[in-house]
Amino acid sequence: MTLRPPGQTPDTDAIATPGIATPCIKLCAIEPLSGLCLGCGRSLREIGAWMSYSPDTRAAVMAALPQRLARLKAEARDCVPD
Repeated sequence: MTLRPPGQTPDTDAIATPGIATPCIKLCAIEPLSGLCLGCGRSLREIGAWMSYSPDTRAAVMAALPQRLARLKAEARDCVPD
């Protein structure tokens, strides 16, 4: 059983196929220059193919997400005028 903060709903990927981890946090917004989701860091291609990926492929993508999200956050800071 996964405990979630009040108001947070379970991920639909997890409902559709129990046991498949997903980085989705329900904050879906694609950053146009990188093509990455600002919520989870995946590309549209990765989001669309997530359920068909092997566990190893999903693990490799998930391992890359913290670095992707950090890069997106840093790029967003660089775009803010002083």
